[in-house]
Amino acid sequence: MVYRLYRVRDVVRIPPEKFSKPLEEAALEELRKTYEGIITKNMGIIVTVLDAKIEPEGKIIPGDGATYHKAEFTLLAFYPFIKEVVEGEVNTVVAHGVFVDLGASDGFIFINQIADEKIDYDPTRPALILRESRKILEKGDKVRARVYNVAPLPGKGLRVQMTMRQPYLGKIEWIKKELEKQRKSENK
Repeated sequence: MVYRLYRVRDVVRIPPEKFSKPLEEAALEELRKTYEGIITKNMGIIVTVLDAKIEPEGKIIPGDGATYHKAEFTLLAFYPFIKEVVEGEVNTVVAHGVFVDLGASDGFIFINQIADEKIDYDPTRPALILRESRKILEKGDKVRARVYNVAPLPGKGLRVQMTMRQPYLGKIEWIKKELEKQRKSENK
């Protein structure tokens, strides 16, 4: 999973009610309130502000009791890239695919990107059942997939679309069985 660190410069506003706290602590609280959870096209989802270096001398703007300080800080961001191979746990199964927990965001695998065979949806479980092999994909299963599209969704996070229709991708259990078969056939 791609988590990236970004070093950023900005100005942080410290409100008067936080003047009793150490400057670094107050600034970190304000920066986290401002940045955490936002989605940017270039950085992805900002997970947290890790640290901050704050200039001690701030500026006061007439009519505003706060102080403004130059700040340099580190952001931790989640942004998967196209063709990246990721692993996660299936957290929702629907008739048209599965949602996979990737940490800071969910990824989605359309039903036609799960396998090369026809797939039926069983709403009673809920699960997806591969017709020929009778393999089952359901909530809680660990999967490996490749990202083929990443797009910001305004106000909702990232849309991460994935596929499992390539070698060594799919439910981890399926991959292990396939590798075991290959080892056995090579040892004959």
